Amino acid sequence: MTSPAADRKTGASEVSVRPLTEADLDRADEICRVAFGTFLGAPEPKTFFGSADYVRTRWAADPRAAFAATLDGDVVGSNFAVDWGSVGYFGPLTVRPDLWDQGVGRRLMEPVMDCFATWGNRHLGLFTFSHSPKHLELYRRYGFWPRFLTAVMKKQVEGRSADPGRVLYSELSAAERPGFLSECRALTGAVYEGLDLEREIVAVQAQGLGDTVLLQGGSGLDGLAVCHCGAGSEAGEDVCFIKFGAVRPGREGADRFERLLDACERLAAELGASQLDAGVNLGRPDAYRRMVGRGFRTQLQGVAMHRPNEAGYSHPDAYVIDDWR
Repeated sequence: MTSPAADRKTGASEVSVRPLTEADLDRADEICRVAFGTFLGAPEPKTFFGSADYVRTRWAADPRAAFAATLDGDVVGSNFAVDWGSVGYFGPLTVRPDLWDQGVGRRLMEPVMDCFATWGNRHLGLFTFSHSPKHLELYRRYGFWPRFLTAVMKKQVEGRSADPGRVLYSELSAAERPGFLSECRALTGAVYEGLDLEREIVAVQAQGLGDTVLLQGGSGLDGLAVCHCGAGSEAGEDVCFIKFGAVRPGREGADRFERLLDACERLAAELGASQLDAGVNLGRPDAYRRMVGRGFRTQLQGVAMHRPNEAGYSHPDAYVIDDWR
């Protein structure tokens, strides 16, 4: 019998990391579900997340930023990097439970950090368990620092009146889409310089995961929200999930945020979802308070870790929805 220290050394040294391929997706998905389900004490870890899918959607969005850890030729973990222009984040990072605490997670961090260096992202982040010292310490080693909690919230969908300024990305012609994507970049760039959600908008459309709400105003785009809806997306069956939402900052930003929430709830109803999910960082207190006032309630709470230890776009004047899961 080897000692725990020897086991850890052997496990880490024998693990290889390579790009995640399409042939790996079923195994990577199973490990992702089992890892989260085991850590959170689910009675049937293999069915954790239900009909929601984090692995296939993120691989399809950018296969070059998806990585597998292998041991003896078998996939034992995976990680995904996401490029939002000046902002980058990663996850879910998952490892087969019998290999926890053996250095596999650190190996999966290496190619992700290389992606960020190549892309030149200025502000990096992740979402992790606020109650887990080992998770906080792993990511601290890479320069990430825990800041405010992030609440992943849900509410029952109610009927909302139509907004004459609401446009859906799916309804735009091919000729119209480049202009709207340019307006989206201008809006997110006003929220945080260089922030760009084009990759998410295009991925949702290409994969048929939901739709993107575009909220027009008197002087351009007032808001946008990238929404997943239904089984096979990051939302799951009967759920609409606002993966990212933001409104043009400045005076009347709170009113624009209320309109955006209305427009998202209307989309959820149109797509037949009974539940609307959205995450918000508590560094954006008024956005959080307004969501609570509408009936959103926290179903999961984690902490956002930032590199460098700066607010980014999580500050009191920001009306932004996301959770970096």
